[in-house]
Amino acid sequence: MTSTAEILDALTVQGELYTAEADASVRCFACGHRCLIRPGKRGICQVRFNEGGKLRVPFGYVAALQSDPIEKKPFNHVLPGATALTFGMLGCDFHCSNCQNHFTSQAMRDPASDEAVNYIRRVTPAQVAQTAQRTGASIIVSSYNEPLITSEWAAAIFKEAKAAGLKCAYVSNGNNTPEVMEYLRPYLDAYKVDLKSMNDKNYRSLGGVLKNILDGIQRARDMGLWVEVVTLVIPGFNDSNAELWEVARFLAGLSPDIPWHVTAFHKDYKMTDPDNTDAATLQRAADIGREAGLRYVYAGNLPGRVGEYEDSHCPNCNRVLIKRRGYVIREYNLTAQGACPQCGTKIPGMWPSDPSKARLNASVLPVPIW
Repeated sequence: MTSTAEILDALTVQGELYTAEADASVRCFACGHRCLIRPGKRGICQVRFNEGGKLRVPFGYVAALQSDPIEKKPFNHVLPGATALTFGMLGCDFHCSNCQNHFTSQAMRDPASDEAVNYIRRVTPAQVAQTAQRTGASIIVSSYNEPLITSEWAAAIFKEAKAAGLKCAYVSNGNNTPEVMEYLRPYLDAYKVDLKSMNDKNYRSLGGVLKNILDGIQRARDMGLWVEVVTLVIPGFNDSNAELWEVARFLAGLSPDIPWHVTAFHKDYKMTDPDNTDAATLQRAADIGREAGLRYVYAGNLPGRVGEYEDSHCPNCNRVLIKRRGYVIREYNLTAQGACPQCGTKIPGMWPSDPSKARLNASVLPVPIW
């Protein structure tokens, strides 16, 4: 039988995010691990590998392609109400035990995910961009697996997307490098990061290093990308007041305008011991974010149970600017210039020039393209 690795290895091209080293080794800098990969070996992500002194990287397929509300990413300050065409490949540089996308992200590590290769579909970058136009998408997003490790493929798609007048975004763990971000700079508009903990020991248990993530968030901000940050609040892992304060203070120190989403954990994959996160915990986390000085704090994925934290408010006069229920925009009151209609305060973000377009997703649900 053909293995998952053999199938994926055939869907590769020579990479661009690496340097040649001594003894035919290569140094990959697609993510913060900066793997030194010897001939015949793989990087931590398992999908970038050294073949004869050259780095081979994923290209020419998607394992998931879906039409989503942009709010599902979640982005709350990026074209509210827009449809996002979201694509993903296989593989990840982390091994989070609670991964909700383990089917795609852990396919090279977990034998239980082997059947993910059945979802592989060969496509060209132009075909992905054409699908976005056909489905009425305003933005193309790389997600489902970790997009940093498939950046050459994402860049090829984003080139086509930009030519078609579309926005482009990453939904990432934030474990980036200066090199990969410079490589993506011509194409990326928005960047969502999962900030999983402020405890380095916790991060190392997931396969990462806290400093790399904090640097990655600041790097994306410094490059002028629109950045939103999500913290999945897990009981017993990162839900203490002290740790939530650390997250909120760090973000507020970068900019009080960074939207912070606190979302609810539910038992998934290999993490089945903690209780599911309740609404009161999310509201407590959101209260901490607001007290720390963040102007835009959201409690997500428990629709109707977190009060005002689903909505966007003017930080100056507290007018409700965007009223939400889950992924649905119920009211949109920003002006065409992205300002509060009551006091004129400009709200940071990427807003539609035609405010009526922000009401179009009232009936949109995630729709697989095939």
